[in-house]
Amino acid sequence: MSILGMGNPLLDISADVTQETYDKYGLLPGNAILAEEKHMPLYAELAAKPDVKYIAGGATQNSIRVAQWMLQEPNMTAYMGCIGSDKFGAALTDACKQDGVLAKYMVDASAPTGTCAVTILDKERSLTTNLSAANNYKVSHLQQAENLAVLEGAKVVYSAGFFITVSPESMEVASQAMLKSGGAYCMNLSAPFIVQVPPFRAVLEKLLPACDYLFGNETEAQAYAEAVGWDTTDVEFIAIRLSLVPMAGNKPNRKVVITQGAEPTIVAIKGKVTKYPVNQLSKEQLVDTNGAGDAFVGGFLAALIKGKDVAASCKAGSYAASIVIQHSGCTYPAKPDYTI
Repeated sequence: MSILGMGNPLLDISADVTQETYDKYGLLPGNAILAEEKHMPLYAELAAKPDVKYIAGGATQNSIRVAQWMLQEPNMTAYMGCIGSDKFGAALTDACKQDGVLAKYMVDASAPTGTCAVTILDKERSLTTNLSAANNYKVSHLQQAENLAVLEGAKVVYSAGFFITVSPESMEVASQAMLKSGGAYCMNLSAPFIVQVPPFRAVLEKLLPACDYLFGNETEAQAYAEAVGWDTTDVEFIAIRLSLVPMAGNKPNRKVVITQGAEPTIVAIKGKVTKYPVNQLSKEQLVDTNGAGDAFVGGFLAALIKGKDVAASCKAGSYAASIVIQHSGCTYPAKPDYTI
């Protein structure tokens, strides 16, 4: 087992909506938020739509499933998070099994499996997450002997920033395990609210010295700069500054990888920026952008585990993202038309 993901397992409830739905619930294209009381009717509204789709989701789980798909070798990936003891939890377990991901779920029978309302408007998505059971993950699950063995055997550990809201302790344990073993610890900024809420940003900044690869998109990078008072919207400059935060122990320099949709991906290492082009698609080829960033990370990590350099990893990430945005949600054909 080479790549371990730790995050919030969710079942996506996905459907096309109108601007009216966005206005009613205060949704923004491309954004991700945690559901409040006012958002609760949204889930039933989507479920009632004729085009509704139920798709295995959760940012980290998406990335891990895509990495496994890209690698096409059994038992290369594992995933931890908390689900409920219900049909949605069973659906996620089945999805991982079918994809060849070793799912080490904590099961909490007291809460339903988490869901994410994926509202698609003009092919762009907005995510509204009701964490439910996903919010109940405990570090004690990670510390069980069999799960700790998976962590310690991993060469790469990845968590989306969303996991910061659930179990910072687990992220701390995982990042320290990689520091000790020489494995790579990877994180994602994931959403503007992660960097805008001071307690969440504090966790991110505490973990940064142990973080080898930091992913994000241009909106999240700009939100970070604004939150810490850098007074700039220059994504390259922000990536450079994040790359220069000192590393813990004898770790090599951090790689900061910022995607920009159809624009080139920015990678900052040691204060130097390189740009890598992405696969261009026509508007007609796009189905929806849900899972695009997660797929990029999955492809990138798959190449990384194969010993590829940053250029080859970005290329694999771009390929994976270009496939996923031609499908509904984070889904893909049986096999990639790509060799790492």
